[in-house]
Amino acid sequence: MGKLRLVASQEVQEMLGVSRTRAYQITNSKTFPDPVAVLSVGRIWRTEDVERWIKDHRPDLHDPAQ
Repeated sequence: MGKLRLVASQEVQEMLGVSRTRAYQITNSKTFPDPVAVLSVGRIWRTEDVERWIKDHRPDLHDPAQ
């Protein structure tokens, strides 16, 4: 089993290359993966889930080399 990789809102914002407000809108959309946890620092997602969402919904941001 691989290492569990997690991201918070700030990392999602950076992965998408959008503002904090836009990242909030995207992460609240019905198509965005559900967070795996909600902590005092905010919502947490599995990196793989976010990367898959970017590949499916924002192919212009998907880098197959990564």
